[in-house]
Amino acid sequence: MKAWVYTKYGSADELQLIETVAPIPADDQVLVKIHAVSINDWDWQLLQGTPFVNKMMNGLLKPRQQILGSDIAGQVEAVGAGVERFAPGDRVYGDLSDTWGGFAEYVCADEKSLAPIPDAMSFEDAAAIPQAGMLAVQGLRDVGRLQSGEKLLINGAGGGVGTFGIQLARLYEDVEVTGVDSGPKLEMLHGLGFDRVIDYTREDFTAAGRQYDLILDTKTNRPVSHYLRALRPGGRYVTVGGDRILQVLLLGPLVSMIRGKKLRLVMLKANKDLPFMNELYSAGRVKPVIDGPYPMEELQQAMRHFGAGEHKGKVVIRVAR
Repeated sequence: MKAWVYTKYGSADELQLIETVAPIPADDQVLVKIHAVSINDWDWQLLQGTPFVNKMMNGLLKPRQQILGSDIAGQVEAVGAGVERFAPGDRVYGDLSDTWGGFAEYVCADEKSLAPIPDAMSFEDAAAIPQAGMLAVQGLRDVGRLQSGEKLLINGAGGGVGTFGIQLARLYEDVEVTGVDSGPKLEMLHGLGFDRVIDYTREDFTAAGRQYDLILDTKTNRPVSHYLRALRPGGRYVTVGGDRILQVLLLGPLVSMIRGKKLRLVMLKANKDLPFMNELYSAGRVKPVIDGPYPMEELQQAMRHFGAGEHKGKVVIRVAR
């Protein structure tokens, strides 16, 4: 099979397309022929070996897991002896960030990490959903406790989490949603239904005097004190990742006790809400925003595009038709 591998940390130039042996499923695994895969922040960070915790997890000097890619969609090719949920020919998708291997033509996955793809859903749409969709659902509903009539701000609104977030927010009545991203993405954000958009290169939303009931942040690139001034009394700040997560974890309990404002981190529960997203997709309530799809041979270019932060929605790679 073909697979993109990297043997040392660095830029997208370290990715090499090679021929290698296809994996064999264990008793509790299925072998999936991958039709599409999407790129996540974690792929980009593991490629570079940043922050340092990623090197601690994946090898200090060189990566142990050499095939990245977690959000896959494809067709079951073979099943292990103990597999009960799927059979060859089934269309499946899921987040494999516990084992990786998605930047390839085939991957083995635990059957518990996969969900059926609805008949109306394309492989490309399916590959866009798992990680970003789960972070948006769990960030807004489970951790952020969004309520009808509230004011919501999504920082980094033009990426995967943000483009799912606005669609999920529209499931609630009278929620006013503000999106923050760069200028080239603002027209898309308006089209998705954001009530208000902010170009972060021109305006700092934490210094504009507006306050929100809930902030969903995909960047976490400002001091905690700046986010607090943009929260209403009793407001909630929820981050799904970024540069200053440690500040949120350390200061959250103290801020809640003293200021009455909550700082929370989404601890991703991979694949938990795929059935919920299937229902929304089938009902026409959610549709992934896809940048691409790019052919498998252009993964390097797609990674560079992703790393530059120029993408809109999810960057998707088409592996097979």
